[in-house]
Amino acid sequence: MADRASNNFMAGVILALALVAGAWILGSAIKDFRAYDRFVSVRGFAEREVQADLAYWPISFSAAGNDLQKIQQELDTSRDEVLDFLARQGLGQAEISVSAPRITDQHAYGVSEQHRPANRFTAQSVITVRTDQADLVKQAMAAAGELVTRGVVLIHSYEFQPRFEFTGLAEIKPEMIAQATKDARNAAQQFAHDSDSRVGAIRRASQGLFTINDRDPFTPEIKLVRVVTSVDYFLKD
Repeated sequence: MADRASNNFMAGVILALALVAGAWILGSAIKDFRAYDRFVSVRGFAEREVQADLAYWPISFSAAGNDLQKIQQELDTSRDEVLDFLARQGLGQAEISVSAPRITDQHAYGVSEQHRPANRFTAQSVITVRTDQADLVKQAMAAAGELVTRGVVLIHSYEFQPRFEFTGLAEIKPEMIAQATKDARNAAQQFAHDSDSRVGAIRRASQGLFTINDRDPFTPEIKLVRVVTSVDYFLKD
């Protein structure tokens, strides 16, 4: 009987210890779960102003008349004037392409003879400049009035607009992501300070899209690069 009582006592002690250990483990697990559940979601922002490093400049000009051969001669003369102008502006080594003329017969619209324009044909040609010297293109655009004084009939066309681009995103991307992440952590630290907490490790992070836009409508050669990151940080007591 004594051995049986002793065995029962030991079994009770072991069971009690097991219950205490289980309660302790469960309590730790709940504490860890609550700690895991405490986090703050913030966004970080980075912005950088850069110069465009690629420019496209379509120079559109026209000629009109009733003799197609003379019209072509006028276009050739205007083309030579434009090429000389580009060379004087330091763009002689740029990639330059000349389009075939676009001819319009203005008498082909069924208008009565008394309302027909004096010039039957109009012709338009485009010289496109592509270069990484965007600053020279902007300067040349400001001086393009010189072409008018030389008899070149320039056309302002919404179809052929100058375009400036920035192609160096890969070079500045890592620094901007780091800057945006730092900005996000500053926001998280402010939140943690206000809630008497401390910022822990990153729980989750996602990078937003990079955007490249003109700084304003008047300086398309200057771009604003922006990125927004979303980061979750754990909070600790």
